Amino acid sequence: MDPSGSSSEGPGGKPLARPQKPGPWPPRIEPFFSNNDHNPRELKSWARRTGFNPNHSGETASVVSDRDAADEQTPARDLDLERGIRRRGDGVPRKPEIEPVAGRGRTKRGVEISPMVPGPGAGPAARSEKEKRKVGVEPPAVGLKDERREAGEETPLRIKSDEPEGNGHGNGAAAISLAKADEDSRKEAGKDEREVEIDFFSDGQEPEDISGYKAPSGFRAGVTENPGLVPLIFYGIQHFLSMAGSLVFIPLIMVPTMGGTDEETATVISTMLLVSGITTIMHSYFGSRLPLVQGSSFVYLAPALVIINSEEFRNLSENKFKHIMRELQGAILVGSFFQAVLGYSGLMSLLLRLINPVVVAPTVAVVGLTFFSYGFPQAGSCMEISIPLILLVLIFTLYLRRISLFGNRIFLIYAVPLSVAIVWAYAFFLTAGGAYNYKGCSSNIPSSNILSDRCRRHEITMKRCRTDVSNAWRAAAWVRVPYPFQWGFPTFHFRTSLIMVIVSLVASVDSVGTYHATSLLVNLSPPTPGVVSRGIGLEGFASILAGLWGTGTGSTTITENMHTIDVTRVASRKALEFGASLLILFSFVGKIGALLASIPLALAASVLCFTWALIVALGLSTLQYTQTASSRNIIIVGFTLFISFSIPAYFQQYEPNSSLILPSYLVPYGAASNGPVHTSSEGFNFALNGLLSLNMVVALFVAFILDNTVPGSRQERGVYIWSDSNRVDTDSSSLEPYSLPAKVRPCFRWAKWVGL
Repeated sequence: MDPSGSSSEGPGGKPLARPQKPGPWPPRIEPFFSNNDHNPRELKSWARRTGFNPNHSGETASVVSDRDAADEQTPARDLDLERGIRRRGDGVPRKPEIEPVAGRGRTKRGVEISPMVPGPGAGPAARSEKEKRKVGVEPPAVGLKDERREAGEETPLRIKSDEPEGNGHGNGAAAISLAKADEDSRKEAGKDEREVEIDFFSDGQEPEDISGYKAPSGFRAGVTENPGLVPLIFYGIQHFLSMAGSLVFIPLIMVPTMGGTDEETATVISTMLLVSGITTIMHSYFGSRLPLVQGSSFVYLAPALVIINSEEFRNLSENKFKHIMRELQGAILVGSFFQAVLGYSGLMSLLLRLINPVVVAPTVAVVGLTFFSYGFPQAGSCMEISIPLILLVLIFTLYLRRISLFGNRIFLIYAVPLSVAIVWAYAFFLTAGGAYNYKGCSSNIPSSNILSDRCRRHEITMKRCRTDVSNAWRAAAWVRVPYPFQWGFPTFHFRTSLIMVIVSLVASVDSVGTYHATSLLVNLSPPTPGVVSRGIGLEGFASILAGLWGTGTGSTTITENMHTIDVTRVASRKALEFGASLLILFSFVGKIGALLASIPLALAASVLCFTWALIVALGLSTLQYTQTASSRNIIIVGFTLFISFSIPAYFQQYEPNSSLILPSYLVPYGAASNGPVHTSSEGFNFALNGLLSLNMVVALFVAFILDNTVPGSRQERGVYIWSDSNRVDTDSSSLEPYSLPAKVRPCFRWAKWVGL
């Protein structure tokens, strides 16, 4: 029996050996957590982040890292509880665990230890972060419930070891438990001690509700919050204005390439606005329910250009635009149906186990890099407006990003629309001032009718720089409602349908990355496989609408959503739904589509240089969820990026057999008809040559195969963040925003894997 009254005898009456070190026995440790009050919401957030599992049933939660677990293969160590560091010993270590217990009586073999108050010579009162992590104690604030405090009295703690029989030195890692002594038993024993309790999810009344979702610090509105009528209108308009380049500039590239007129360009833009508004609202209610804008994605632009430049349509002159549009509609409908089945059948939930950040990052990055041959070559056709626009966007987003007016960083948020408005006005004055007037030359004369060689040299400058070239404003009606099959009934062919089926897989992988990155940005747990499947299924249905209405591309989650939410600090679904409603209204006004269609092509290409670069950066940022210094990941990502350009370059070197000379920026998309693959099936030849000439398709398959065949830990690959739906830090409150509306939930009973 030692002076403190605790038994020091082991089994068989043999005395327990004491450690050979100075200091009192039993050893005394300082409190694990500071004795301060803290916000219960912070406690719950800390528990989610660190994996602490606060059970009332006596279950334990591990609080050591995987690196500590690896020490099981090394010589034994024990815990120096006074200094919080490991020391050499003779036992076999185990993971220390923090376990709330009801009292002191429950122990296999325990030694009562009272935390000591550091005195002279005891060293610093606060341990370094490194030392704290070694014993598995998280330093962030933890609330302590202090019912009675008296000077000089501390909370008794005990060390519980699950080791069979030690040597008396505390060998083996002990399980450290905070003991809450029973008040009645203490009174009976005549003791008056302080009672301490770690209370994360108390059943009693808390100062504030911690069960609901709250937006992260610095956000003006969270996912489920309604900021009020006036902020709602402002935030909704702001969100879509900041994404203007992604929403309306695809038709400016596609329609002229398809042989469409200015009026048809305006109609396609209005149709895109309508489909984007409808599908965004649908996704907000029935999809992943994250605040993400749906619209025409650049993922579909490259395969659309492959189909547009196929040998079948290359030399068409009559109704070329409608023929190509109907072909695109049929291919998109088939690919969209496949995507919807992939999501709602539950197959996406199985595929998610194989889709990790190392796969998503290079795939999304290559989507932006694909158009490097189009960006500046088109913008450079009119340096007078392209260079100022690119410089303005960079100045606004980088050098003036911290300037705030009325609480809004207007230059960062509205970089694209502000730059476009300024340079467009500048281009108008250049046009009005005669900067692009050439004697005897007219921009309204078709290229085939220009006879003068001097006028031919200035043709590109006139068509891409002047602001009065487009006649869309004069031809468009004030009110026009886009409707299904407005271009005619879709046509279906195996070769184009197969291309769009594979491209829908790329679009799904792109969306998976956006879902996870956005959920972490807005302080939600990553979506479960069921939520992701539901979102992908809804995107498939949204693309079916795009195919019926005839936008020329599928409708999917726009990657730039992440950047928009980050810079606006608004994640409200209500604001997004309001902005989407405005898009639907604007689509009925034909003059709005005509105004956007009259943007000079060089100006649009300049904006897309920034937009595509942003997609590259957002794709590569996905690697932050992996161990970026890992040689495994470095080699996989680097090789994927290189080979995704090298293989398509091999296929693109086969020049098209046509009397019509393609522009240089369209040559890479003409390989489908003349590639090196030759089999007995012409349709299969076209599809395979076309797919292997697409950089993003090659990137997806190479990264997918390498990441799932090269060995790597879960932390190294980022799997523990994206694919583990049974993490201890996942709780119902963080998943509540993903839940379907109560009235809608019964409609998804047939697909239990997509509902919450």
